[in-house]
Amino acid sequence: MTTRLAVRPRLAPLTEEAVFIERSLRHSIGNVEGLVMSIVLPVLLMLLFTFVFGGAIDPSGGYVDFVVPGIILLCAGFGAAGTAVSVNQDMTRGIIDRFRAMPIRASVVLTGHIVASLVRNLLATAVVVGVGVAVGFRPRGDALAWLAAIGLVALYILAITALFAAIGLAASSPDAASGYGFILLFLPYLSSAFVPIATMPGWLQPIAEHLPVTPLIDAIRALLLGLPLDGWDVVWSIAWCATFIAIAAIWGSWLFRRQAGRR
Repeated sequence: MTTRLAVRPRLAPLTEEAVFIERSLRHSIGNVEGLVMSIVLPVLLMLLFTFVFGGAIDPSGGYVDFVVPGIILLCAGFGAAGTAVSVNQDMTRGIIDRFRAMPIRASVVLTGHIVASLVRNLLATAVVVGVGVAVGFRPRGDALAWLAAIGLVALYILAITALFAAIGLAASSPDAASGYGFILLFLPYLSSAFVPIATMPGWLQPIAEHLPVTPLIDAIRALLLGLPLDGWDVVWSIAWCATFIAIAAIWGSWLFRRQAGRR
C-alpha cells in the first residue's frame, strides 16, 4: 500500500502576498473610525501647536514650518499603531489556525498588514501635509528633495509598522498590544519635533539628540524647507530604520513560529 504525500501547489510569485495585502487594505477601509482617527489626531496636534503654542514659541508666525515634519512622524506612528491590534486579533481569534490548514505560508499575513499600513500611512501623511499647507506651511524643497523626504517617511513607516507587528505578536490581547506601543508614539515628543533641542534642559539635550527619530525629523525638515542638509542625518536615519526592521523581523519571526507553530 502506497502513501500519497500532500504536495503544496505552486502559486505565481507574490500571489499570496497580494491576496493578504488586499485583505488588510479591505479591513483598513472597513475600519473607518481607526483610519479617520489616525489622521484627525495628528491634524489636531498640528493645529494645537501652531495656533495655541506657536505664537509663544515663534512670534514671527513661522512655527508651522518647524512643526510639520514632526507631525508627519506622529501621523505615521498613530497610523502604524493599529497594526499591533490587527496582528494580535489575527493571532488570538484563530484566523492563523485556519490559514495553517491551507497551502499558504501563514507568515504572509504579517506582510499584508505591513504593506497595507505603508499605503494607508502615506495617504494619511499626504492629508496632513495638505492641511499644513492650508494653515501656512510653505515647503521650499525641490522635486528631488521631496522624493528623498517621501523615501525617508516610507522607510520610517515600514520600520515602525514592523515593530508594531512584532508587538502585536508578543501581546496577550488587543488591549495590551495597543498599550505596549505607546512608548513608540511618545518618542517624537522628546526629540527635535516641536522645539529646538538647544531650548531643552541640559540633562535632556543628550537624550533628545540621540533619539532615533531626531536625525530623521531634522533630515525631513531640511529637505522640505530647502535648508542645508546634514548628510549624517540621512545616514543615521537609514541606519536606525534598517536596525529596527531587522530587530522586528528576527523578533517577529521567532514569536510567529512559537505561537503559530510554523514558519
